[in-house]
Amino acid sequence: MNEINVDQLLLQMRTMAEKAQGLNVSVPATGETSDFSTLLKSSIDKVNDMQMQAGDMAKRFDAGDETIALSDVMINLQSASVSFQAMLQVRNRLVSAYQDIMNMSI
Repeated sequence: MNEINVDQLLLQMRTMAEKAQGLNVSVPATGETSDFSTLLKSSIDKVNDMQMQAGDMAKRFDAGDETIALSDVMINLQSASVSFQAMLQVRNRLVSAYQDIMNMSI
C-alpha cells in the first residue's frame, strides 16, 4: 500500500496554488517543521482565496468588464476547481486514516 506524506502533499498543493496565482514559490528547508493544523489551515485558506478570486473574475466578466478575457476567466475557474478537488482528496484521505485508527483494537 502506498504511504502518503501529508506534509509533502500539502506542500505540493501550496506550490501548485502559488504557481497558479503567479506568485514566487518558496520551498521550506527539509529541517524546518511546522504545525500540521497551521499547514492545513493555510492550504484551505489559499484554496478559498483562489475560489473567491475566480468567482470575482467571473462576475466582473459577466458584468461586461472589457479588461478581462474569457480565457483568463476559464483558466482561473479551472485552477480553482483543480485545487479544490486536490484539497477534497486530502480531506478524504485524512478521514479514512482517522477511521482506520479508530477501528484499531488496543
